[in-house]
Parts: sequence; C-alpha cells; structure tokens
Amino acid sequence: MTDNAISPEDALVAVMVAVSVSDETIRTAELVKIEQIVNNLPVFGNYDADRTRAVAQTVFELFEEEDGLDALFGLVHEALPERLWETAYAIACDVAAADGSLRQQELRFLEELRHALNIDRLHAAAIERGARARHMTL
Repeated sequence: MTDNAISPEDALVAVMVAVSVSDETIRTAELVKIEQIVNNLPVFGNYDADRTRAVAQTVFELFEEEDGLDALFGLVHEALPERLWETAYAIACDVAAADGSLRQQELRFLEELRHALNIDRLHAAAIERGARARHMTL
C-alpha cells in the first residue's frame, strides 16, 4: 500500500485496524470482526483480503508518527467517496464494540473519525446505537 494512492476498500480496512489499535491493544474479537466484515460486506466484494496485512502495517507505521492520525484521516478522506463515509464510521463502531467494551481511546478515535468524515452527530448516534445493539450479550 502506498501512502499516496489507496483504494476505498483499503481505506475502510485502515479505519477498522486503526480503531482496533487505538487503545494500543489488538484484541482477538476485533481481528475476527475485521475478517468477518471484509469477508461478508458487499463493499468488499472485489477486495483482495491478502492486502489487509499491508494496510495494517501502514496503519501501525502511521500511529508511530507524531501526526500519524491526521495523516490516516487524510488518506481515508481522500480515498473514500462521500457516500461511504457513514459505512466507514459504522464498521469502525462494529470493530470497537466487538470485544464487548469501549475504552476511552476507542471512543476518542471514533469521535475524531466522525469529525474527519463530517458525520452528523444524529446520524453517528444512530450508527453507534446499531453497533451496540448488534454486539449485546445475554
């Protein structure tokens, strides 16, 4: 994955990896959720899932840089058509909720993502509520 040209699918994967590593711990449930999303959502229908590792490595490298998060958001904003911004936010919420708890760093990441992608607060609340409902346990 080059820093200058990433596919929309790469950008979506980058968002999922980024929310997973935002709390400095990648949990198994989050990795499984990313794999499920890539394997099942129509937006990834033509995506080469083998690219996931290279995308993840780029995210790790960006997170080591001082302005890495801003750089990541810039790449995502540029690569994704506006009609997929809510999709990016929704799958980020699903990954964050996958392990059954949201940590402060994940919540902060989601807030920053919401701002970076210009997601209306009301729409974001609905997306968040849906993610919470999908990941409830008994």
